[in-house]
Amino acid sequence: MRTRPTRLVVAALALVTAAATLPAVAAERLSRQERPSHGGLSAVIRYTEYGIPHIVARDHANLGFGTGWAQAADQVCTLADGFVTVRGERSRFFGPDAATDSSLSSAATNLASDLYFKGVRQAGTVEKLLAQPAPRGPSRAVQDLMRGFAAGYNAWIEQNRISDPACAGAPWARPVTSVDVAARGHALAVLGGQGRVVDGITAARPPARTASRPRADAHDQGERVARAAREFLAGDSAGMGSNAVAFSGATTANGRGLLLGNPHYPWHGGRRFWQAQQTIPGKLNVAGAALLGSVTVSIGHTAHVAWSHTVATGIPFNLHQLALDPADPTVYLVNGRAERMTKRTVTVRTKDGAPVTRTQWWTRYGPVVTSLGDSLALPWTARTAYAINDPNAANLRAADTVLGLGAARDTDGALSALRRTQGLPWVNTIAADADGHTLFTQSQVLPRITDEFEQRCSTALGEVTYPSSGLAVLDGARGDCAPGSDPDAVQPGVFGPSRMPTLKDAPYAENSNDSAWLTNADRPITGYERIFGTVGTARTLRTRGAIEDVAALARRGGLTVRDLWRQQFADRVPAGDLAAADAAKACAALPGGTATGSDGKAVDVTEACAVLAGWDRTVGTGSRGALLFDRFWRKLTATVPAARLWKVPFSATDPVRTPRGLDTDAPGFARALADAVTELRAAGVPLDARLGDHQFVVRDGRRIAVHGGTESLGVWNKIEPVWDPGHGGYTEVTVGSSYVQAVGWDGSRCPVARTLLTYSQSSNPRSAHHSDQTRLFSRGEWVRSRFCEKDIMSSPSLRVVRARERH
Repeated sequence: MRTRPTRLVVAALALVTAAATLPAVAAERLSRQERPSHGGLSAVIRYTEYGIPHIVARDHANLGFGTGWAQAADQVCTLADGFVTVRGERSRFFGPDAATDSSLSSAATNLASDLYFKGVRQAGTVEKLLAQPAPRGPSRAVQDLMRGFAAGYNAWIEQNRISDPACAGAPWARPVTSVDVAARGHALAVLGGQGRVVDGITAARPPARTASRPRADAHDQGERVARAAREFLAGDSAGMGSNAVAFSGATTANGRGLLLGNPHYPWHGGRRFWQAQQTIPGKLNVAGAALLGSVTVSIGHTAHVAWSHTVATGIPFNLHQLALDPADPTVYLVNGRAERMTKRTVTVRTKDGAPVTRTQWWTRYGPVVTSLGDSLALPWTARTAYAINDPNAANLRAADTVLGLGAARDTDGALSALRRTQGLPWVNTIAADADGHTLFTQSQVLPRITDEFEQRCSTALGEVTYPSSGLAVLDGARGDCAPGSDPDAVQPGVFGPSRMPTLKDAPYAENSNDSAWLTNADRPITGYERIFGTVGTARTLRTRGAIEDVAALARRGGLTVRDLWRQQFADRVPAGDLAAADAAKACAALPGGTATGSDGKAVDVTEACAVLAGWDRTVGTGSRGALLFDRFWRKLTATVPAARLWKVPFSATDPVRTPRGLDTDAPGFARALADAVTELRAAGVPLDARLGDHQFVVRDGRRIAVHGGTESLGVWNKIEPVWDPGHGGYTEVTVGSSYVQAVGWDGSRCPVARTLLTYSQSSNPRSAHHSDQTRLFSRGEWVRSRFCEKDIMSSPSLRVVRARERH
């Protein structure tokens, strides 16, 4: 990146700085003065501590330019890799059999990924959505952002040498188009639907016409099928999650709102967050983090409102069971009339030059699919096939939704933006504002399937999957069994905003990836359809621990941003609070201080008993006993069913405190303890080792201790580490706390915000910002947000870049 401390840059900076503090008319006049004489796109980028860019431009096209430029500077190789994906060219550059990084789909191989994304390109899916008028399609502002992003990304590549060894000199790190940018947004939209079953779509083959006709009896296998559906739908829980809580003015020290956002996202690859501030003087001023390749800030705050997202429990797709023509398995019947499937023949170039051609089969409902991941086979027989209906395949509105959030003046404005654009595919929204209001809403794009409709139109398979998992399987032979539309829905076939579970102005509104039911335990949300999630069912340990914590904070009152940060890094282990004392007591009572492991050998666990008893029930870097409990708990919960784990079962009248009471008589307790002790000793790890000595990442050749804990432990600061006992324990993080923001207001024009991007701004190991925030994360420290001009200009690390096109 080239710093240009010229008089031209200083003058432009003075103009945009002045514009940011003036009314819109004056700001627009100054923006016109800043327009470069050559007529190309440009933006001013001010960098503050930790490489955080503050991008200022006169309009959306130029803001997109600055965003594309700045993202490329930090993440060019990761971005380029994603663009290869959405072009369907991974097999050409990386080989057809290699695994994808799973950032933009669930495809197991590059070939499957290419077949799907190349098919999307050939069908012109994204181009057709771009051509739709708003609000069905993206607005002019968003299309300008996309056009500008592509130009900014391309300009950075043209004007700079790529230093990241991941793609330096690579032929696939090349210019992109605005359609490439839009296609990446579309891939994220269908990530919970078509993108989740890419292998099942690209592998679908009609049976031979002379083949036998086995009965489609998946529905006859009852609980096995229900369990398979649940496993599939829960499959991303380790990779996609989050916590967020909004506190109302009734709980805070100054009567204004507070928000803590803690999304749990991948630490590597194309689903990383990237931090920035985007400003169009007089029109837009928002700071936060964007998913890579996104043209807008995904999670963030303005001077008035802060918001975060959590992955929702709503099932954003459904299946249609097709009745096939006995004479031709590529013909299906609707209301007794035959309809021929559409063939989508796709050819993919491979690294060795040999093309691969496959055919996908599409219906009025969507593509034929033959499996839901590895969990549930959906065989295409002579009589039956299944098609997936994914309404987000027609949704390219997320960027407009986020622009609306950035323009909102309060939580009512945020809710209006969500309802007007209806662009979020698979997340909830939690928000707070400077006036002390809170908001939770599950405003996501879901097929309009009410419980009554499902009962009327369900197949026998759906009668098993819908109650247990929310996955509807509808009768595709009946035309009246396609999802209907609500009058207030932006697109056909989805729920309108009036049907979304919503809670306004609660003292606290919290979500940790459970359903909307216990957003506030004192004001439970009910009355929504099963497809949105469950009511009256057991919550995860992370939800239970979160509700305990935030409800206690709300009752105490007088809250400030500092209290949010303490909550983020308290590292309390709900599983430990529930089970560690019982486990230590039962351990001490074992005859002879020994337990038998899975290999049948007796193991001396005496030391483990004392370590568990003395553990502080946290996963801080200095915690002794955390690693032992973690390894024991993983083994115990993997072998002992949840129904057998606790003495006191779940009760819907006491959902936060139940189930509880570890049943140490359960088969597997002593074995799990013995196996954990054996495993740690074999790895050379002391049972009372400090967690940070054996849970770390290596950056720039140095270990950085990582605090936090896994999903099964229920820790707010979620970390999913990679166990590598041969190298000292947990040596990398795949998923966990990512862009963390704690936001409040003090009555001034500047929000009080603290942020942290746990894995740092750049994935380039040669960047100065490859691990700097990771070291902050290790120490439990934060970044003081520089939102207002006086704060940006006073940064001791201020660096100004004028990014512009060359002509």
